[in-house]
Amino acid sequence: MIRGVASFVLMAVLLAGCTGEDQGELRQWMKDETKDLRGRIPPLPQVKPYEPVPYDAAGLIDPFRPAKMVSEQKQGGGGIQPDMNRPKEPLEAFPLESIKYVGSLTKNRQSHAILEVSGSLHQVRAGSYMGQNFGIVTKITETELSLRELVQDPAGDWVERTSTLLLQAKEGK
Repeated sequence: MIRGVASFVLMAVLLAGCTGEDQGELRQWMKDETKDLRGRIPPLPQVKPYEPVPYDAAGLIDPFRPAKMVSEQKQGGGGIQPDMNRPKEPLEAFPLESIKYVGSLTKNRQSHAILEVSGSLHQVRAGSYMGQNFGIVTKITETELSLRELVQDPAGDWVERTSTLLLQAKEGK
């Protein structure tokens, strides 16, 4: 308890020392240093008047029209369409990018392509289906395999696309 009283008395003496006559010099110095300081606020930017733009979509096609989202097959339209009822061939389960053309051979004067998918080899000929876009093999040469795919365009119409697989060089040579 004596220590607490002693520290309280010491603090009071120190605070009393700070309230002396020296503060007048400090106040004068602060006035001298801040006499030229003025707060400057830049002017506000010029506000441009708002000009409304008219929205006229009366002549445009409605992108959310249900008929736009229904395929051509359901609309009864003509044109090419994939045969959805035929049995699928094994290579139609793989995307075309994962299939490698690794060789060709000829049997009974008909060219066959040797394809590698997931480490296993498959043999195809012209007329075989492969890939996930209803691709049908149209031509096999010693260096490339050509196929015709059916894909839907943004309007839902089926269009033909030609793709090729090039002969892959054997790794390690």
